[in-house]
This record gives sequence, C-alpha cells and structure tokens, in this order.
Amino acid sequence: MNAVHPLSSMNRPDPMPFAPFQDAVSAVDRLIEIYARNTAFLRAAFRDVLKGASNGRERARAYYPAIRIVVETYDPIDTRLSYGHVAEPGIYQTTVTQPALFRDYLIEQVSQLLQNHRVAVEVGESDSPIPLHFAFPEGAYVEGEHLEALKRPLRDLFDVPDLAVTDDAIVNGSWRGKEGEPKPLAPFTAQRVDYSLHRLQHYTSTAPAHFQNFVLFTNYQFYVDEFCARARALMASGNEDYEMLVEPGNRITRRGESGPGDEDQAVRLPQMPAYHLVRGDHSGITLVNIGVGPSNAKTITDHIAVLRPHAWLMLGHCAGLRDSQRLGDYVLAHGYVREDHVLDDDLPTWVPVPALAEVQVALEQAVEEVAGLSGWDLKRIMRTGTVATIDNRNWELRDHLELVERFAQSRAIALDMESATIAANGFRFRVPYGTLLCVSDKPLHGELKLPGMASAFYRRQVNQHLEIGIRALERLRGMPPERLHSRKLRTFMETAFQ
Repeated sequence: MNAVHPLSSMNRPDPMPFAPFQDAVSAVDRLIEIYARNTAFLRAAFRDVLKGASNGRERARAYYPAIRIVVETYDPIDTRLSYGHVAEPGIYQTTVTQPALFRDYLIEQVSQLLQNHRVAVEVGESDSPIPLHFAFPEGAYVEGEHLEALKRPLRDLFDVPDLAVTDDAIVNGSWRGKEGEPKPLAPFTAQRVDYSLHRLQHYTSTAPAHFQNFVLFTNYQFYVDEFCARARALMASGNEDYEMLVEPGNRITRRGESGPGDEDQAVRLPQMPAYHLVRGDHSGITLVNIGVGPSNAKTITDHIAVLRPHAWLMLGHCAGLRDSQRLGDYVLAHGYVREDHVLDDDLPTWVPVPALAEVQVALEQAVEEVAGLSGWDLKRIMRTGTVATIDNRNWELRDHLELVERFAQSRAIALDMESATIAANGFRFRVPYGTLLCVSDKPLHGELKLPGMASAFYRRQVNQHLEIGIRALERLRGMPPERLHSRKLRTFMETAFQ
C-alpha cells in the first residue's frame, strides 16, 4: 500500500460501496463504471496539478474496483471442471483493472461462479489505490507531460506502482493472507495485470486489446513473413473467418483491404513484435517473434499470461540429437529437460511439466492433415519425445562428453533455447501449452547448415510448419473452454477464475 505524505490532505471521489449482483453482465458493467470514473478522476487531478489549479499539497487517490463472493457451504461441484468454483467456504475477492478490455472473460468467470455456487457476487471499490501511471490509456501521457512543472515529487501527490503487490505469489502458490483477509479470486491482482499490459505495448508495439486467445511463438522472421503473407491474402479475399490483421505500430489491414492505410510509413520493430489475426470474440491467432533465448521466452509469457489466453504453442527450430532424424523432421515434445534457469526461483526444476493430451492430439492431427501421412507413415517425419532447453547458445563449444551423457540419460531427441520455458510458464500460469519443433541441424552428427542449405530449408519447411501450427490452434478453438483448460494445471487450492 502506498503511504500518504504527512503534509497532504486526501482528495478522492465519493466511495462506491459493494453491492450484490445475480447477473454477470450487470456485475461487469458496474466494474466498468467504477473503473472509468476513478481513472478519469485521477487524470483530471493530474491535469489540475500541471495547470497549477491545485495547491500542490493535496494528495489525489482513487481505488481499483473489486469483485467478491462469500461462500458459506461446501457446494457440490462438477468435478470435471478446472475453474469457475472455489474449494471451500470463505470470502474470495480480486481487484480488477480495465474491465472493458476483459469484459467477455469477466462475464464468463462471473457466470460460472453464479451457476456453481448460487449466491450473489458483490462489486464495489477495493482498498487498493490505482497508480497514476496506470490511469492513462496504454500509459500514453504520464511520461510525456511536463513533469518539471510539479513543485513536489509525483509520489507525494499520487499513488505510484507498488512492486509489493505486482508479484506472482498467487500463481506460484506462495500467497499467504493475513487474518481476516479475503482469499484470492483470480490469479493476478489489478496492479500485476496493469504492469503487464503496459509491458506488452512496449515489447510488441501493439495494443493489448489486439491480442487473441490463441498464440503462436516463434524465433524466426521467416515465420512472421509467411504469417503476414497469409493474413494479407485472407484479408484481400474477404475471408469471413477473420476481421483484420494488426501489425506492429497498430497498423491495421481490414477484411477487403490489401494492406494497411499507412503502408508507406516506416515502423521501427520492437524487441518482440506481435502480429494479430483478429476475430471479434478474441478467438483469432496472435504470432509473436520472441527472438532467441529463454529470457525473452519468459518475459513475453509473463505478460501475455495476464490476458488469460486459451492456448499457446511454440513453433521453432531445434538441433536433432538422433542419427535417425533428418533435416526438416518434426519433434512433438511430450517432456522437457529444463536447463534454461530463468524459472528456477518460480518453478523448481524438480516439478514435472506434463504433456497435455488435448494439445498433443491437435498438433498430431494437424501434422497428419498437412503432411498427408498417418499412423506408421507419420513416424517417418515426426518423433514424439523429450526436448532439452538450455540457456547457452554456444553449447557446442563445451566438452561434448558431459553433454552427450546428459542428453542420453534424459532420452532427449531435440535441443533448443525456448520451448521448455514457454511450456513451464504455461504450466505455472495455467495456460495450455504445446511444442512442435523442426529439426534444422544435427551438430552431434556433423550436419550443420551451410548458407545455401539454410535458405532452401527455410523456404521448404516454414510454410508447412506454420500451416500445422495454425490448424492445431483452430482445432483447439473448436473445443469448449472447460475441456481445453485441463485439470492437470490446477493445484490443491486454486482461484475460481481461469
């Protein structure tokens, strides 16, 4: 909690107490109303300070809206469900930010609570202040204003982001509440969500509103080029499945158009550019080029997770570790050796990261469709096995004896730098995950790509590999969410919200 400066009086909007709701839409509309009023109040107070209309001694504060439910009995719940209910009697609450952005998600989650527990949910103001930085749409104006006009430090006059409440204690299972404090209703606090929404804009150069519920990660620009070419062709053809393509800089190509209106405008690509093939219900496909390495993989999944996507897949290249593999073969990961180290503090390496049947089946069926092979013949081009992920790109320069022994002991069939990180963060954040890699070299067997070989390989394989990933996500999209969100990802005491 941000402390109040001792010399400041408090300026805040009239309190909005908790009120009961039996209808999910009405409850979410109330969340939107409270959030819109309170953020507008902070923006207006900030403008007054810059104009000198404030005496510079009055502190402005407004609070996040919150939703809570009070459950008094051990309600019988459909044991097949992985979310939408609480485990035991108690008071459960979560703060909420940008409820208009999360409207569909919130309506579904609240509807599940109302159906499973048959008691009203309550919506009102929390006691968690909204930091000024998060009161501006996409953080557009705080940094750019003339802060030198302020006669006192910003944190004396407004609440600022508080790292004490932006951690992952809830999803990591390390949250310990105080006596009488409500239990978490959702996996993330409002400030944690706000922090990631602003980071997403920074890293991908696209607005969070454009992100879709089905996500592809890749580490090669070839896949981006092919994805954009396919998406533009869909838009130009007037395809009814998708509404628009959004590229970095929020450049939009709508259905019936051949390209964005500002096609000649140069856009500087961000660190991890994102491309969104949009459907109206957010069930389209987002592709993110994460670059190379587990640090990037963790960073982007840390932030996309707050959007509560329905699935994410890694499509990348790997080193094949078996002599029987050929360049261009596929690897469907069913287990991971985690030597990426970036998640060691959040998810110890002794925690198994299981394969998810629904995702594995969708990927295998997509390979069958695109490659035209099935059964025994499919084994010619695809192996299912363990993928090892490491954080040292130049592992070939180390002593091979020790590495080969570890690979052999783990039964690993492929090596890369991102897959286990993305899968492990999917496990940690309860986001269904999967990995389909393509063998691009076999360094243990002396098969390294030469420049000409590499170009031919990419031209041949990228198109097919991307098609497989897209079809797999479209298969998953056709599944009911309650089936896709596996109980394998849930622990003993889970939040009710997915």
